[in-house]
Amino acid sequence: MSKVVRNISGAFMGGLLGALVDSLNIWWLGKAGVTAALGIGLAPEFTMPWLYPRLVWGGLWGLLLLLPLVRERTLLRGLLISLAPSAIVLLVVFPGMGKGHLGLGFGTLTPILVVLLNFIWGMVASAWHRAAGR
Repeated sequence: MSKVVRNISGAFMGGLLGALVDSLNIWWLGKAGVTAALGIGLAPEFTMPWLYPRLVWGGLWGLLLLLPLVRERTLLRGLLISLAPSAIVLLVVFPGMGKGHLGLGFGTLTPILVVLLNFIWGMVASAWHRAAGR
């Protein structure tokens, strides 16, 4: 496999795996009652119609790893790329769902949860991409 194809597929797969971890995290936090205890109204059901788009979008967002950003610092790179999907969710998706600016309609701590879970997504995606490139 050529280096270019490995780089692109590693970025997409890293994003997809990060999205799987992210999805498992938010599902578990909802199922365990952690989100409710924090006053956050996010407790998704773990279903294929819910999961599949998250995986695809995670893979697409993972393509940000193709940008020449701090390549030698895997975790920092993951944290940096995670800011883009966080911004879109908080400034476009949640308001589009009628949950207000930053998704505050889900609860006051929603923006913090979104950013933290996306940080994890970014770190997983970046680590996978780096490993796939070796």
